[in-house]
Amino acid sequence: MNGAARSAATLGGLAALVVVATVWGWAAFTEPLPKDEPVPICVNTAIPSGTEVRRDQVVVSVYNGSRRSGLASTASDELAERGFVAGAVGNAPQPSPGTRIWSDDPTNPAVDLVRQQFKGAKVVPGDALGPGVVVILGEKYQSLKKKQVESVVAQADATYCQATASDPLE
Repeated sequence: MNGAARSAATLGGLAALVVVATVWGWAAFTEPLPKDEPVPICVNTAIPSGTEVRRDQVVVSVYNGSRRSGLASTASDELAERGFVAGAVGNAPQPSPGTRIWSDDPTNPAVDLVRQQFKGAKVVPGDALGPGVVVILGEKYQSLKKKQVESVVAQADATYCQATASDPLE
């Protein structure tokens, strides 16, 4: 093969390589970006008896069951200042005379920890309106207790919605 033929073959090979790289690059460029999977605010976590549950591990959703505007938002902010993780905030589906915590398990440590933040709160069966522990504030609600309970110890095996941003249980 003479010099001219060798140069032509080299240029042809390089041209083919450029075409392949262009096709591959265009395919990669036009491919849709991967979708970000939303991270849940909390995940159900089973804990054994004797495990400490801290405020930063508990998500609290607060709903206004009174006629006072902004009550749920204010209480949610106050709970967040205490270290709880803010869940959903909104209006309750029905009015409430006092503070109610909706839970089918009144002995749940997360429910107990939240209950201890409120004056006269009662745990009653109810639907999960939002993530974590659901609190309905009624007409009689004034403020959180001054005494801040930082954690509780599970008296029995339990499951609660642990905040995903918190440290894992030890």
